[in-house]
Amino acid sequence: MCGIVGYLGKKEAAPILVGGLKRLEYRGYDSAGIAVQNGTGIHVVKEVGKIRNLEEAVTDRELKGVVGIGHTRWATHGEPNRENAHPHTDSTGNIVLIHNGIIENYAALRQMLKEKGHTFKSETDTEVLAHLIEEFYTDDIEAAIRNALHEVDGTYGVAVVSAYQPNHIFVARKGSPIVIGVGEGEYFVASDVTPLVPYTRDVFYLDDYEMAIINEKGIATKTIENKKIKKKVERVTIELESIEKGGFDHFMLKEIYEQPKTIMDAMRGRIIKEEGIVKLGGLAAVEDRLVNANKIIITASGTSWHAGLIGEYLIEEFCRIPVEVEYASEFRYRDPIVGENDVIIAISQSGETADTLAALREGKRKGALVIGVVNAVGSTIARETDAGVYIHAGPEIGVASTKAFTSQVTVLSLITMMIARRRNMSAEMGRDMVNELLRIPEKVQIILHQNDYIRDFARRYTNERNFLYLGRGYNFPVALEGALKLKEISYIHAEGYPAAEMKHGPIALIDKDMPVVFLATRDAIYDKVISNIEEVKARGGRIICIATQGDDKIQNYADHVIYVPETLNALMPLLSVIPLQLLSYHVAVMRGCDVDQPRNLAKSVTVE
Repeated sequence: MCGIVGYLGKKEAAPILVGGLKRLEYRGYDSAGIAVQNGTGIHVVKEVGKIRNLEEAVTDRELKGVVGIGHTRWATHGEPNRENAHPHTDSTGNIVLIHNGIIENYAALRQMLKEKGHTFKSETDTEVLAHLIEEFYTDDIEAAIRNALHEVDGTYGVAVVSAYQPNHIFVARKGSPIVIGVGEGEYFVASDVTPLVPYTRDVFYLDDYEMAIINEKGIATKTIENKKIKKKVERVTIELESIEKGGFDHFMLKEIYEQPKTIMDAMRGRIIKEEGIVKLGGLAAVEDRLVNANKIIITASGTSWHAGLIGEYLIEEFCRIPVEVEYASEFRYRDPIVGENDVIIAISQSGETADTLAALREGKRKGALVIGVVNAVGSTIARETDAGVYIHAGPEIGVASTKAFTSQVTVLSLITMMIARRRNMSAEMGRDMVNELLRIPEKVQIILHQNDYIRDFARRYTNERNFLYLGRGYNFPVALEGALKLKEISYIHAEGYPAAEMKHGPIALIDKDMPVVFLATRDAIYDKVISNIEEVKARGGRIICIATQGDDKIQNYADHVIYVPETLNALMPLLSVIPLQLLSYHVAVMRGCDVDQPRNLAKSVTVE
C-alpha cells in the first residue's frame, strides 16, 4: 500500500522520482506527488488519479533539483484529493515529508498541536507528523524527527527533506518497509526494490526503529535512539525484464503465462527425484522441530490464506499432523493457544503484510517455531522468522495474485513432502509424488493453450452481477480463490463455497441469472459433485465446469467445460486454478476494468 521513492545525487531528481512512482503503481494508489529541493526552496507538486496526471503537471512546472522525494497514496485518512495527497508540509513549508503506514494516535496529536496554534490543510495523519516535527524543531532537524517519532503510535516508513538542512534526505522505519539503494555518487530510497533496479543493484533494508541520513557524502545509519549502526549492503538479483510487460497487454496475463516457469523455479534444486525426497535448505536447521510438531498453524491473508487451506489438506493427509489455518488479522487478537512444540507458517507474497507480520510476532512471543513462506527476498517476514522458504516467483506486479499463489502451493507441497518422508511416507509414494509434481509445469502449459477458447466464452458473462464457485476437497480452496479473483478485478460479486454446503443456503440464489462454476475434476468425491451440478441444473443455473481431460460425461451437464490434465488429487489445485485466473482476466478486460490496478486494492497491505 502506498509507495515511497527518494533520490539524492547529481541528476535531475524529478524524472527519476516520477519513473520510480510508475514502477510502484502496482502497489495501489489514488493520488501521487513529489517534492524537489533546489537553491530556491522545496517545490511540491501533487495530483489526484493516475501518475500520468502528475507527470503532466511536473512537465509543466519544469522542476529543477537533484534531491527529492515522491509518493503514491492509498487513502486511509481522508478522501482522495490534492490536499490529502503526499508530500505534506509543516506550517512554514520548510519541512516536507512522505509517509507509509498509519499513525494511530494522530487525533490526539492533532488536537494538541491545534492548541499550540497549528492549522492543518488536510485530513491526514501524515500532515500531523510534519507539524509535530516542526513543533520539536529548534536548530537540529534530525533531532526533531527523532523526537517526533518517539511520540508516534502506529507504523511508519517516512522520508523527510527540509530547507533547514538542504541536500539531505532523512528516512526512518517502523513496520513499513524501506529499502535504500547505493549507486555511484547517488542514493535512492524506496518502499521496495522495483524502482531501484534500473539504477543500482546494491541495497540495504532498514529495520524497525532505524534511521538513515543521506547526503552527497554518503549514508549514516542509526537507531531513533541516536545509536550508530552498520548495515550490510546486499546485491539484488531481479532482472529489469521481470518488471516489464514483455509484450503482454497486462502484467496479470504475463504472470499467468509465467506459471510453468515459476512453478518449476519453486522446485528447482529442492527435489532428489531418485529417492523421492525434498531438501529445503532454509528449513534444514529446524527440520526436526517441524517433523515432530504437535500442531502446525498456517497464518496468512487473502490469496495466501487460500494457499494455506490447501497446505492444511496436504499436511494433514500426508503428515498426519493437525493443522489450523488462521486469518492473520484475527490470530493476534484472540489470544490463540500456541505452545512451544507448535509451528507457525506465515505466508505472504510481499513479506510485508502487516497482519501476517503481527501474527508471527505473536507466535514467537508464545514460544512457537515460526517459518516464513515469502516471495520478496530481504522482506521483513523473511528476516524475522526463525527459518523459511522463498517461493522464487519473481516480482508479481499485478495486484491480483496469480503466479505467487501457485508457487506458494508448490512450496507447501514441498514442505509436506519433506515432513512426510521423515514420518510415514514410503519411498515409492515419495517418488510418485515428486515425479508428478515435476510434470505440473508442462500440464499448466497445456491449459494455457485454451486461452482463446476461455476468452471467447467469457464474453457471455461480462454483464453478470453475481457468480457462485463450488468445489470439494482440495478444490474447495480453489473455488474460494477463483471467486476472489473475479471480484477483485471485474467487480462482479462472487462467492466460493464447498459444493455440498450449497443446499444450506446458497441454493436459494440459483436461477437462470446465476452462473455457477464447478470444480469437477475426477477424484473420490466426483459423483457427489455431479449430484450438486444436477441440483443447480434443475433450477436453471448456468454451469461452467473445470473437468479432467477425457471426462465426456460432464458435457451433459455444463454450458461450458474447461479441461485440465489428470494429476494426483493433492496436486490438482495447481492445475484447476489456471482456468479460473484466465476467466477472471478476460471478463474483467471485456468490462473495461483496470486489471493490473483494480480500484481500492493494494498489492502489499502494510497497514491493519
